[in-house]
Amino acid sequence: MFKKVEIWIVFLIFILGILFTVFFGAVIRLELLGGNSFLKNNGLKWIPETALFIAEIPSNAKKLFIDDNIIEDRFPQLEGFNGTPNSEESYLLHSRYDGNLEEGVIELINLTNFKVIHTWNPDIDKFNDQVEQIDEFAFLKRDGNNGRASLVHPKLTENGGLLFNASTLRKINSCSELVFQITHDVLHHSIETDIDGNIWVPSTLYPHSLPKEIVGKEFEIFKDDAILKLSPDGEIIFEKSVPQIFIDNGLEYLLFSVGDQNTFFRDPIHLNDIQPVNFDTDFWKKGDVFISLRHQSMIALYRPSTNKIVWKFTGPIFHQHDVDIIDDHRIAIFNNNSKNYRNGDIVDKQNEVIIYNFKTRKYLSYLLDSFSNNDVRTITEGRSEILPNGDLFIEETNYGRTLYFNKDGSLRWFHINRANNNNVYRVGWSRILYKKEDLQNVNNFLKNKGGCIE
Repeated sequence: MFKKVEIWIVFLIFILGILFTVFFGAVIRLELLGGNSFLKNNGLKWIPETALFIAEIPSNAKKLFIDDNIIEDRFPQLEGFNGTPNSEESYLLHSRYDGNLEEGVIELINLTNFKVIHTWNPDIDKFNDQVEQIDEFAFLKRDGNNGRASLVHPKLTENGGLLFNASTLRKINSCSELVFQITHDVLHHSIETDIDGNIWVPSTLYPHSLPKEIVGKEFEIFKDDAILKLSPDGEIIFEKSVPQIFIDNGLEYLLFSVGDQNTFFRDPIHLNDIQPVNFDTDFWKKGDVFISLRHQSMIALYRPSTNKIVWKFTGPIFHQHDVDIIDDHRIAIFNNNSKNYRNGDIVDKQNEVIIYNFKTRKYLSYLLDSFSNNDVRTITEGRSEILPNGDLFIEETNYGRTLYFNKDGSLRWFHINRANNNNVYRVGWSRILYKKEDLQNVNNFLKNKGGCIE
């Protein structure tokens, strides 16, 4: 039935296959390291682009067919809110992927009775249609569409609008209609406002601020994270590359000395939180910002007015997220305590909240037993907030769980983001509202929400 094939033909195919594999791998390596200038400058740009396209087929197929909003179910018997509501007025601005709608939503929840009093469900596809989808936004429709987007770290503004990150910063009104979106760069992670209403959010600069001879010129080759300050209307006031800040402050060795001689660290900073300083103390000044740098396991105090890192904290934290100012001499840090071991990134025992005291130059773990007793261990992401009465709010992002501890460490309530199909879905950096100005914003919003206020 089958004709015999001479052995030399098989041997030739085998040799050609090896040569093609070596060539293919070399082209991919050069493409990722930004070294394909010879091919691109000689009209052969299609070779590295085609090789990279082929190499990305498995990854792209996974993104098309696997729902990455479904997460590990660690609590199979639990769903929704469990426990005792708060006794004092407070709200949860709950960002979550709704597995029933198969879309990301934001809910305003009254924590004195666990009732949803408003839901934002914006048309992300419609917003995406207004973005030129090239360079850093090339895969916006694939990765950031209505069915995939998480609405990250929502922030209710004084005038009734809602800010959130979904591939970039968006602001919507109470009817979920677009007020503005920032498209000059990818904006990501946390959203905070200062005492003047200005918006602070991490961005990723493209084109890169550093020379292409150092970091290449393709978007995915190097993540040039930056500190971005916007006016309340979305106008750029200040933007500065964090790698450039490191270089300016004598910390370049932390960027380009990781790994062996063949390793280029494409994401050396991973800026995930910017906390603006609104008042002067003996330890910081109004206008400073605390920044959380995950891949440096570092919290830094940066002064934009002088371009100086005036303080930095490393050592007891691992891949942390979220830094908050407690008072005039203390800050709180959500420490993921995740470490890159041989078999991957895992949490060593549990997450924790670390309080650093600038007066004593010492730190302590806050309610550590509560984390241990309730097995709180999100590997990435995660948020925390210590309330003035000593209570503690936690989001365990990787597992769709939100928790609230009393000041004595006892668990008051928790929420599991489970859908009707019994799957657990992602949450997206929810925010607890309890401060006077936050409660006033909520009350103003509820009085006027019928008019689609901004």
